[in-house]
Amino acid sequence: MASADLRDELLCSICLSTYTDPVTLRCGHSFCRVCIDRVLDTQDESGVYSCPECREEFRRRPGLKKNRKLRNIVERFQSTQPPHEEVTPIFCTYCIHSPVPAVRSCLHCEASLCDNHLRVHHKGPEHVLSDPRTSLEERKCSVHKKILEYYCSEDSACICVSCSFTRKHRGHQIESLDEASVKKKEQLGKVFDNLLSRKEGNVSRFQALYNHMTNVHDRADIISQSISHLFIDIRRQVDDLEKKVLSEISRQEEQVSLLVSGLTQQLEKEIEDFSGVMLSIQQLCDIKDPLTVLKDQKLERTVISEVDTCTRDDVHTVGDLDKLVISMMILTAMEKIVQEIKFRDFKMPDPADILLDINTAGNDVALSEDLKVVSWPGFSQNRPDSPNIFQSCQILSENFFSSGNHFFELESIDRGDWCVGMSYANIDRKGEHCVIGQNDKSWALRLWSNQYSVIHDSKVIQLPAQPSCKKLGLYLDYEAGQLSFYELCDPMRHLHTFTAAFSEPLHVLCWVLGSSLRFGSGKDDS
Repeated sequence: MASADLRDELLCSICLSTYTDPVTLRCGHSFCRVCIDRVLDTQDESGVYSCPECREEFRRRPGLKKNRKLRNIVERFQSTQPPHEEVTPIFCTYCIHSPVPAVRSCLHCEASLCDNHLRVHHKGPEHVLSDPRTSLEERKCSVHKKILEYYCSEDSACICVSCSFTRKHRGHQIESLDEASVKKKEQLGKVFDNLLSRKEGNVSRFQALYNHMTNVHDRADIISQSISHLFIDIRRQVDDLEKKVLSEISRQEEQVSLLVSGLTQQLEKEIEDFSGVMLSIQQLCDIKDPLTVLKDQKLERTVISEVDTCTRDDVHTVGDLDKLVISMMILTAMEKIVQEIKFRDFKMPDPADILLDINTAGNDVALSEDLKVVSWPGFSQNRPDSPNIFQSCQILSENFFSSGNHFFELESIDRGDWCVGMSYANIDRKGEHCVIGQNDKSWALRLWSNQYSVIHDSKVIQLPAQPSCKKLGLYLDYEAGQLSFYELCDPMRHLHTFTAAFSEPLHVLCWVLGSSLRFGSGKDDS
């Protein structure tokens, strides 16, 4: 690319060739000496001289100043360029008196033919015609010097009739070049169809991402306007809060935009790659000469992934604007300023009062009298066996939620490992699949060895976020099928959102090991 750009800069604007003996006019433009002399000669009759590029006029014929620096650059550039390969023309074998360029070559006769001799040439099937640029020696077996007529599928090699009887190819599947070429084109056709399907899928995904980003931009504008209108009626001391909220919206929008940009660039690259490979396949399939088709091994070494990229849900991958974070920022700051503010679309549900169900508690967990604190005492509680009791050290909530939006607060009291989330009531109570997240009936955030992860249906995803505070929030939007986890620090930080089609009422479910969890805001604790 850099070499091509430099070559363009070294072209004379008159002859469009590399400068030869470059000279410069007073206006600063350079030309080949011969080229500019010819232009000035044509202007002698009118007596008006001008530069061919900028049209600056001169009262008399301008002097030409040698541009030695430009000449040196041209010479150095030309010395670094590889020499052009000369193509040796192929001439008709039968035109012995004067050389006539050949248009086709007969593999059977081992002769090249011009237009006239091609008209009277044999039309039999054994007289295979090919491009005259193809050397006849390349069409012969290097061992037996016979025409290559067959294809050994086991060795992926074009062979002659003598090769088929040698020990090397004895017992192998041998077929004619035409048959092998048809099969290869069929294989390439399947590859082409696969690439076409994947390309169309990527185009659809690209469009979905583009539409999603457009909607995000629109919603971001709406939210920003709503925030601005909300703060018009509040005193100047809340101006800083308004800027902070708008900055958070922009940050979320930028975050989604960056993720979408990365995915769309990837899709564009894949689409471009598919187009390139598809073009190569089309060009190869258009070749009538079977040997040329079969000798091209590059596309056979192409590995095509069978993963259906169309099934990936890119919109959920890049996420969306998080109105909960925005709402919490406003609520926390505005509690100290005003008591009655209608948050319009940013209204937060009141934190639910979670009570834990002692009848589901495993024998390795202890429960406080107010049913809000679950802990791991390190010894069995010797509770009577019951079908509702968990075999593991976990417990369900008495509360359940089958509709609406709900927010729960909790706090990790002691150091240790824990897991918290939501589950259907019919989760197994015993066995390896009874633990939260190890089944398709529960969704969980886990802290293990001071590292966050999320778990559902035994699939674990490590989160990049490091724990920064002990207070957590769970936000359930039942109809939207979203369960989100947050750190309730300053500022509030989103950790992860599960997306699912909830079909049953959900209970809070938590698991503890060497730790304690307390549900509620904890404002009354000293």
